[in-house]
Amino acid sequence: MSVEYAIIVRNKTRLESLIERFNTKAQAKFYIESLGGDFDDYVLEHEIFYQSLNSVQAQLSAVIKHKTIDRSFIPSYIFSDKNVIVVIGQDGLVANTAKYSKGIPIIAINPDKKRYDGVLLPFDSTDFIVAVEQVAGSKFDSKTVRFAEAKLNDGQRLLAFNDLFIGAASHVSARYKISFNNKTEEHSSSGLIVSTPSGSTGWLSSIFNMAYGVAGMFEKNLKPKRPKLKENELLFAVREPFQSIRSQTSISSGIINESRLLTIESYMPAGGVIFSDGIESDFLKFNSGSVVTVGIAEETATLVQSHKNNSRS
Repeated sequence: MSVEYAIIVRNKTRLESLIERFNTKAQAKFYIESLGGDFDDYVLEHEIFYQSLNSVQAQLSAVIKHKTIDRSFIPSYIFSDKNVIVVIGQDGLVANTAKYSKGIPIIAINPDKKRYDGVLLPFDSTDFIVAVEQVAGSKFDSKTVRFAEAKLNDGQRLLAFNDLFIGAASHVSARYKISFNNKTEEHSSSGLIVSTPSGSTGWLSSIFNMAYGVAGMFEKNLKPKRPKLKENELLFAVREPFQSIRSQTSISSGIINESRLLTIESYMPAGGVIFSDGIESDFLKFNSGSVVTVGIAEETATLVQSHKNNSRS
């Protein structure tokens, strides 16, 4: 593999977004502090991020050409097989980037270990350069991640690294017909979450937290479990299913695999959506007449792994 360029993918800090909104740092500070917020925390987060980013850029300059792009440009950016992708930010940025990476190796850096969990961020600014050199030399450890796929009956499709949301765009009930594992019923709910193994520690985990929290009020000595999915499995969960004369609740969750797909037909005349990885601006319309089939995509992402992390497992 011949690597000629490193593409650094970053997101704006909260401070930068505030300054864009209020024009100046002083006005942003006044706004936050007038609401009782801690503006110093925004400043500290910004400074720590830039310390990491500047270090990453300086180290890359010594070994390879590079350019830095904002997350907002990712959907339209054309990556080359001569690239290595260096993501610096939160876990969600890895998910957003991976969908457009076309299998190009991704080196994910945690810029602030005291702030971010870093489930998908095995490197930091002190050790990532070794991974860059290994990718350039075609000798690196990696993890292949499968995407979830939502495919509409008109041919449109959407990929998800972590999860898909299928439901209504606003806080109204989603109406649809759901078919899974040779069973079909009508639903009225707050929509569905379909999670990949990578996403099982994200949005899906909050659904588990809610379910165990409510059940724990009535069930003594309840031992919470967390989803453990195989590489070729997805897990779907229906959010707040409502039982009525027309709507049922027996299909509330299930495991999707290559031979068992999930099919949903929209009964919503307007406002139905499908979006992935929490990015509501990147969506498919899901209104009456639309039928979506959810399964495992052919596309994959390549996440470079750390020897240090591998030795701990």
